Amino acid sequence: MATIVDKTGIKREKGWLYFLDKRGDVSRAKMARGGGKAPKKREKVAKLGLEREDGFLYFIDKKGHVAKVKMKRSTARKKPAKRKTTSRSRTAARRKPAAKKPARKKTASRTTARKKTARKKTASRTTAKKRARR
Repeated sequence: MATIVDKTGIKREKGWLYFLDKRGDVSRAKMARGGGKAPKKREKVAKLGLEREDGFLYFIDKKGHVAKVKMKRSTARKKPAKRKTTSRSRTAARRKPAAKKPARKKTASRTTARKKTARKKTASRTTAKKRARR
């Protein structure tokens, strides 16, 4: 359940996105609809100067109040646990990348080969007909 942080009572308008900015103030930006570009202008709606707590999500609820909810995954910076590396992974890191295979030579496609043989056949037929006529 969300807890109300500050009762601002902002009247929300359609087509606007309301959010808590970096300084802790309530701002709004025009939403893009139908593939059009939204203007990058942001307007301050209310100056609050709230300080955010780690691990909470802040939003403006339906009534226009600033509320917060505990996040399932906290944003608190934790030191990552060190992974144990095995000798296998160390040797894999030292290996050189595999050499690229040379590009295949381009050969005549089947269609061009068929066309060439068809030309030869028609040429031999025409010369045979000419010889027969003489």
